[in-house]
Amino acid sequence: MKQNTKKMNGQFSRYRSLLISICLAAAIIAVYWPVYKYDFVKYDDDTYVTNNINIQSGLNFKSLHWAFTSGYASNWHPVTWISHILDYQIFKNWAGGHHITNILFHILNTLILFYVFVRMTGAIWPSAFIAAAFAIHPLHVESVAWIAERKDVLSTFFWLLTMLTYVQYVLKMETAPLLSRLCNRYYLLSIAFFVFGLMSKPMLVTVPFVLLLLDYWPLERKISRLLLIEKIPFFVCSFASCIITFLVQRKGGAVVAFESFGPAIRINNAVVSYVMYIIKMIWPDRLAVLYPYDTTGLSTGKVIIGGFVLLLISICFIYLARRRRFFAVGWLWYLGTLVPVIGLVQVGAQSMANRYTYITLTGLFVIITFGAKEYLPKWKNKNLNFTLLACFILAAWALTASRQVKCWKNSLTLFEHTLQVTENNSLILSNYATYLGELGRFDESIEKSNKFLKIKPDSAEAHNNLGSTLLKIDRTDEAIGHFRAAIKYNPNLPQASFNLAVALQKKGKLEEAVYYYKQALKIKPNYVDAYLNLAITLNELEKYDQAVEFFNKALEFDRNNIFAHGYRGMALAAAGETDKAIEEIRFVLTIRPNDVEMYRNLGILLERRGRTAEAIEAYRKALQIDPSDKNTKQFLEEALGK
Repeated sequence: MKQNTKKMNGQFSRYRSLLISICLAAAIIAVYWPVYKYDFVKYDDDTYVTNNINIQSGLNFKSLHWAFTSGYASNWHPVTWISHILDYQIFKNWAGGHHITNILFHILNTLILFYVFVRMTGAIWPSAFIAAAFAIHPLHVESVAWIAERKDVLSTFFWLLTMLTYVQYVLKMETAPLLSRLCNRYYLLSIAFFVFGLMSKPMLVTVPFVLLLLDYWPLERKISRLLLIEKIPFFVCSFASCIITFLVQRKGGAVVAFESFGPAIRINNAVVSYVMYIIKMIWPDRLAVLYPYDTTGLSTGKVIIGGFVLLLISICFIYLARRRRFFAVGWLWYLGTLVPVIGLVQVGAQSMANRYTYITLTGLFVIITFGAKEYLPKWKNKNLNFTLLACFILAAWALTASRQVKCWKNSLTLFEHTLQVTENNSLILSNYATYLGELGRFDESIEKSNKFLKIKPDSAEAHNNLGSTLLKIDRTDEAIGHFRAAIKYNPNLPQASFNLAVALQKKGKLEEAVYYYKQALKIKPNYVDAYLNLAITLNELEKYDQAVEFFNKALEFDRNNIFAHGYRGMALAAAGETDKAIEEIRFVLTIRPNDVEMYRNLGILLERRGRTAEAIEAYRKALQIDPSDKNTKQFLEEALGK
């Protein structure tokens, strides 16, 4: 009878877990379903996907080599690059597909988190609340709705798999000898998942400390040197990742020098940010994609209050942890996992970022959930009241998250929302001005750019962006002035040299344009547009052999670039290599079969080789596409008269 009861309870528990899992997935879909219609945003999505030719050729040896060796975008996260490569191979420029991948990872992360806590604690409903809070908290919207933050959801996927396999290892091998433990498949899998996680986002360097916390609670393992020995491979991987990340980010210019943000400013910002993350977890209001860094320093009063709050909370939780270990584990989880991104080593212009809470808030969710279970009053119908309170909190977070998701519809909604909820946000203002220019709203773009330059007159990016807008409306001389200012303030900004070259080419200053195209290529050797424009300029200068050389370079990086193929055909023709030029133009026509100019050029080259019948056919195809083309009619009449 007891065995049957135990079996029935086990089946009921499994069905209950399955039902909870379905509800968690449904909640995520309810919050995030609109994103399949959303666009890429002009804030890192272009760097990671839309303007990144390295991911657009599909999964092959060259793209894999690039993923593991490039350090592109000042990050070394090859697994993240591979996921973007696969996404682009499947979805191309359909942003919705890339968004859906993020959502799928978020669902998986939520379900694994739920299962891990059930496995560790045996407490289904507290584990369900932790997973639900993780699933729909508004601070997590940034990590899920932002395509460029694939690294967040992907690295957390491997983080949670690391925890899952580690827990399985502990539960199965707790009494085994050391050698058997270290050879256990779950232990080895946990290390492998951890390595994949580090190669998705180096923020996972704190995982070994989290595993030690789990040993303390809820696994409650006996303290011994074996616990440290089994963590050695994890710590070695973390150390290696720290070194690689620092070198790559410093080389890419992402690590901000102490001269810009001194140690006092960084420490003060870290103290205040720790408190602000807690406040925004409880009351997620005025959420922004970028909270600008206050370079003048925070007020002394705010820092003192923040430090006092942190100290008071720490003392309180350490005291309570004497009887309830989860207080110490949750608090140290929160404090420790934020260390890599709290700003002591400043990367980027943000003072804090919502995306940094994606896994860190789990520690606070643990405290809230198990603390409520232990210490809230012994109400009548306690379980029902707890359930209603939990549902109310989760519903409020879900509604707020749904509103926050709408901010990610496109670049315009994102930038406008961010500027509404933050002050002196110069970087977003600059991006907003640039995007307005791309939309053809030039007057607004120029106004916003000038407003930004009043805040930050030495911004190379802002001068470059304003110059680009001015160039579009034929205010070329003004544009040249801003491009020169951009190069003055940042000689290593390749776009500024490229844009200056374009403006000079437009003014007919071809030799000077050649110089600046080459400067752009020195800074960014894979700059396809610079190779292409440089080759076209050399073609105009009648330096055909050099032009062909640079067209070839452009095609090394983007072998399917039709413009490069077409212009190379013209350069080959001008250099006297007519047969090669004909092959090139025929290739272009296989991809652009309605290109009248290419058919006309093909006819001219065929005539040059004495292949008049083929030339007539090419002219006739051009006229089938555009019967009003007078030039082609003239060439056809001359060919027929021969």
